[in-house]
Amino acid sequence: MKKILVVDDSDTVRQQVRQVLEPAGFEIVEAFDGADGLTKLRNIADLALVLCDVSMPVMSGLEMLERARAEGIFTPIVMLTSAGQPSLVKRGREAGGQGWIVKPFKLDLLLAAVNKIAAAR
Repeated sequence: MKKILVVDDSDTVRQQVRQVLEPAGFEIVEAFDGADGLTKLRNIADLALVLCDVSMPVMSGLEMLERARAEGIFTPIVMLTSAGQPSLVKRGREAGGQGWIVKPFKLDLLLAAVNKIAAAR
């Protein structure tokens, strides 16, 4: 069973992602902000993928992505955002993000994207 880390300050978003991905055979690990997500990224070696919100308190998703890459952690990270601003997308790509999913997202499209990236791992 492949593990996916879901990093989002919204309990609702984390639960929606869990409800669609667990029945598809994924194990879900949750984090409530970028700092918590980075700690889990450092300590869970077999993550297949990270789904990470961009805007969160304590540490943003982009900062988490940049720090992870600086530390040599190259688990695929897909950013979740309600704002698809070109400057944020560019920053995420430059930092090594695997892609962007704009919220609100269709759950079937989320599952398709996760399956595609996780299959490559």
